Amino acid sequence: MHQFRSKSSWLDEETNFQGMTVTDHNPLVHIGVLALQGDFQEHVAMLRVAGAEVSEVRTLSQLSSVDGLVIPGGESTTIARLLVAFGLMEPLRERIESGLPVWGTCAGAILLASDVPGLDRPPLGCVAMTIERNAFGTQVDSFETELAIAGLEEVFHAVFIRAPAIKDVGKGVEVLARLENDQIVAIRDGSLLATCFHPEITEDPRLHELFISIVRDAVSQGQANKSHLLESQFVTGSGDNRD
Repeated sequence: MHQFRSKSSWLDEETNFQGMTVTDHNPLVHIGVLALQGDFQEHVAMLRVAGAEVSEVRTLSQLSSVDGLVIPGGESTTIARLLVAFGLMEPLRERIESGLPVWGTCAGAILLASDVPGLDRPPLGCVAMTIERNAFGTQVDSFETELAIAGLEEVFHAVFIRAPAIKDVGKGVEVLARLENDQIVAIRDGSLLATCFHPEITEDPRLHELFISIVRDAVSQGQANKSHLLESQFVTGSGDNRD
C-alpha cells in the first residue's frame, strides 16, 4: 500500500527516477508548478522523481517557458486572487485554450472548472464541469481511501483534505474515478486533468507519470504540427520559385 509522505522526505530525496529513460521517443519535458500558494513544493519533488524537468511558476515569462502546468492544492480563492494580482489569469487561460496541458489538484481542480458556486472570483473555466468546494466538510473530515482510477492497474491511495467533489461534467469530459457513493473525484478532458485529492503527498508517482505522458504527447503533437506547417510553407515557397 502506498503511504502518506511528509514534505521533508520528498525534498531531501534524490530525484533520479530509475524506471524512466529519456530517449527520442521518451523526451524530457519541462513542467511548471504554479507556485503562488499551496503545496507546490511537493509537486515539484514528485515530478522530478517521475522524470520531468520542473520549475516553479510565478511570472508570465516562467509560464511562457513550460510545456505543461500543475495547479496545486491550497486555497482556491487565494490562488484565484493571486493569479489576477500577478497578471497570470488571462495569459494562463489563453495558453490552455491554445493547448497547454494542465493538471489541477484539489484547489487546482476547482480553478479549472467552468462552474464553481461560492467562488468569489471567476475560475479559469476551461473544463465543462460543476465542482463543489469543501464537499466533504472541514479539515477534521479529511480522509484517505483506496481509489480505482481508469488507466491504472492497481488502486491508488487517495488523500482527501478539505476536498471538493465534481457534481457533473459536460460532453467529452472523461470520468476517471468515483468514490463508492458515486461522487466524481477525477476527470480528464483532452490534455486537462483534474483530481479532487492530493497525489503529491503519497509515495505513488503514477498520476504524475500520467501527466508527464500527457505533456509529452502534446509536445510531440505540437512538433508534428510545426513540421507539417514548415513542410507546407516549403512546398508553397518552392512553387512560387518555379513560377
